[in-house]
Amino acid sequence: MLKEAVAHYDQLLEDSELSESSRRMLDEGLEGAKLIFGGRRLTPYLRPHFVMEQDWTRVTQICETVWGALQKVKDAAVGNDEILNELGITEIERKLVAIDPKYKQVSPTARLDSFLTDTTYSFVELNGESPAGIAYADSATEIFQSMPVMKKFAENYDVQGFRGRPKLLQVLLEAYKEFCGGKIDKKPVIAIVDLKDLPTQKEFELFKDYFEKNGYPSLICSPQELEFDGKNLIFEGNAIDVVYKRLLVNEYLPIMEKAPALLDAYRAGVICMVNSFRSKLVHKKAIFAVLTNEKYRDLFNDAELAAIAAHVPWTRKFKDEATEYKSDKVDLVEFTRQNSGKLVLKPNDEYGGTGIFIGWNSSEPEWTGAIELALKDGDYLVQE
Repeated sequence: MLKEAVAHYDQLLEDSELSESSRRMLDEGLEGAKLIFGGRRLTPYLRPHFVMEQDWTRVTQICETVWGALQKVKDAAVGNDEILNELGITEIERKLVAIDPKYKQVSPTARLDSFLTDTTYSFVELNGESPAGIAYADSATEIFQSMPVMKKFAENYDVQGFRGRPKLLQVLLEAYKEFCGGKIDKKPVIAIVDLKDLPTQKEFELFKDYFEKNGYPSLICSPQELEFDGKNLIFEGNAIDVVYKRLLVNEYLPIMEKAPALLDAYRAGVICMVNSFRSKLVHKKAIFAVLTNEKYRDLFNDAELAAIAAHVPWTRKFKDEATEYKSDKVDLVEFTRQNSGKLVLKPNDEYGGTGIFIGWNSSEPEWTGAIELALKDGDYLVQE
């Protein structure tokens, strides 16, 4: 049915008047919502990505099962040097991870990056620290649903968009309720915290508008603008209850000594910070190495192991050791050397494609060089 729906939508676009009016509305909508980056639209396409409802239900169930396994890794990792080493958690990160956020979820707002085909649903990696795009996606959904071609399409198909901001607000409030011991006696003040002058500023404004529309006072600020008076985290005279932390740990560490208020308030337990510093445990790409490594199989139940085997790519922390691949014992370095056609090497704690080597796009000398670099670096992964 999905192919038929896509074909019908594409056929509607053959009507030049319908497609042109839709294009104008898309351009004007993206421009009005400031969803233009460096002159490039957030999406240049007139047809959004469609997913069948049954596929969405299946994907949701898989994600929930795998998330249960991720939560177990967090529970096992806190204070466990072996797992912390496997994840590549540094000494300063361990100190941050040791601070109790006063709620159980390791990463209340996260994104399991994945791809869905006719035959496969597979994860690529997990953005467990500060995933962007939720509010942008809401705005894009509203624009697409207003386009003439989508309205025409909806005459024959039941079209539902995703709404991320309501879910994000719900997540913040649930974490805050747990932080408060199960009872909230006021509407919390929410601060969206990140570095200044980032291209995601517009998304922060979209969140702020939504939070305030629903009765929650909201602020946008940087860690350098925060103050801690021993009792409250403050921005421009406003005491903050919930920090929606968009700031990455790797971005905070270099400025932490000069901007300590956020850490001091968090350590003192006077703010509910989402995500907490413990999200670093699952944000490291090595989290998939823990999920798929036979050494940690006993952490998970049968349903979790089945979901991991079916949907999480085989991953290992890249080092000179023996391991398992599909129940066979292999020398990891030699296995990697001989199987470039199905493997990638990637750094454990980078993003945006930085430092990745794709085996099937590499010549033999290039792949050999990548292996040597990864071994020397000491914090790389090999992934199928």
